[in-house]
Amino acid sequence: MTHNPNSKEIHAAPHPDPLPAEEAGRGKAPPPPVLTVRGVSKSFPGVRALHKVDLTLRPGEVMALIGENGAGKSTLVKILTGIYTPDEGEVRVGGGEPIAFASPREAWAAGITAIHQETVMFDDLSVAENIFMGHMPLTPRGRVHWTAMRERTSALLKAVDADFGPETLLKRLGVAQKHLVEIARALSHDARIIIMDEPTSALSEREIADLYRIVAQLKAQGRAILFISHKFQEIFRIADRWTCLRDGEQVGEGAIKDVTHADLVRLMVGRPVDQAFPKRHVPIGEVVLEASDLSNASEFDGISFSLRKGEILGIYGLVGAGRSEAMQGLFGLTPLTRGTVRIAGKETHIASSGDAIAAGIAYVPEDRQGQGTVLPFGIRENMTLASLGDFVRRTIIDRGAELAATRGLGRRLAVKAASWEQRLAELSGGNQQKVVIGKWLATKPRILILDEPTKGIDIGSKAAVHDFMGELAGEGLAIILVSSELPEIMGMADRILVMHEGRIVKEVERSAATAEAIVSAASGGTHQ
Repeated sequence: MTHNPNSKEIHAAPHPDPLPAEEAGRGKAPPPPVLTVRGVSKSFPGVRALHKVDLTLRPGEVMALIGENGAGKSTLVKILTGIYTPDEGEVRVGGGEPIAFASPREAWAAGITAIHQETVMFDDLSVAENIFMGHMPLTPRGRVHWTAMRERTSALLKAVDADFGPETLLKRLGVAQKHLVEIARALSHDARIIIMDEPTSALSEREIADLYRIVAQLKAQGRAILFISHKFQEIFRIADRWTCLRDGEQVGEGAIKDVTHADLVRLMVGRPVDQAFPKRHVPIGEVVLEASDLSNASEFDGISFSLRKGEILGIYGLVGAGRSEAMQGLFGLTPLTRGTVRIAGKETHIASSGDAIAAGIAYVPEDRQGQGTVLPFGIRENMTLASLGDFVRRTIIDRGAELAATRGLGRRLAVKAASWEQRLAELSGGNQQKVVIGKWLATKPRILILDEPTKGIDIGSKAAVHDFMGELAGEGLAIILVSSELPEIMGMADRILVMHEGRIVKEVERSAATAEAIVSAASGGTHQ
């Protein structure tokens, strides 16, 4: 990489656009771009989301779009999919004229489709109906041609190696299977450009490997993929080229083979991130929480542990281990079949989340959009949602007190927004997560459960969450950290509980923790 003397940013050295591997090996000329973005800008009241962004995508290649939350990635995707129109600049599909999509349907008709981190489909409809929604095959009389639709769906599902059929109800599928439905839907209208937005955030290692295989198939078919991920191992595994955004501006681009992990981190955050897990030395105090034999009918059994003031207790396990389910039971979201909870030595009956909040427990859920926020509401309304009773004065909500509390928590958490009334749906994922954390801190808890707190957020936001976690522990909060990311658990936790098939199978102190022993226990192995 070289430094551009006319800029403070680091850019890749000039080079020709890379070819798909098989063509580069034969020395062929690069194929013409299937997507060209030039000088695209977009602003909102008080916020410049994008400024003069360029991007070129060719058939049969994977372009990694990287950047912190709030860097402008989501805004660019929404422009490409017809949700937003740019203030200036141009978008060309193939060799056509510049086009500003007026709706998602126009972008879809042009061959652009997106597979999002959170799938947006219809649970009560079949797989076939979801795949062909909006473009169902019709009979000469204008009725839905069900037989043709099922046959075409079967062929599409076979192409992605799906293990379910056209008539399966979507609600019966897991997250990974729903991603396959979205890919099949993209193939159903011959999408030339497929945008994958954090597609592996909820997938197991095996499911991620399956996705890699599908991406390779799509490349071989000549489809272009814009791949958005905060996981560098994925970027270096499947991407051909990269483009980095920071604060709405393009700060670098190049071939993956010519860049390092450290280079990309420096571009994303504008500085080296030397300490990903800023663990603080915090004196551990008295026992705050004791859970004994927590169980439910099918998801976890015999969960027992203690938690101390100032301690970060890590809970690790693979997908399906019952980590989140156990914490939801502790918080009163799902019923327990047996077990006792003692807080500060006193037995506490928790039959609902209201009971848990009253007892001083707060729970930041893994699914921040579905369970942690009300996206159409503003930041203030979300931030005070769990503590609204504290702001009621003679049956009237004191908006001034509400705003003051929101301002204090928002500034402490460094939430980036145009105003405290801005709708949460307009914020980046990292800022949404900060609001969720702030909402629960407003309840003044003694015990804070953080379930996958850095899922789907960028490296800079992760470091901020980790630092804040240490700050809260230093103030005496007792924290339970649930995570599927082993470096996060080993970097932040004082003790680690490992779960496998609904049970705690290993407990290890931070000083004695090894990755091999933890993963072996989580996988049901015998390595101790």
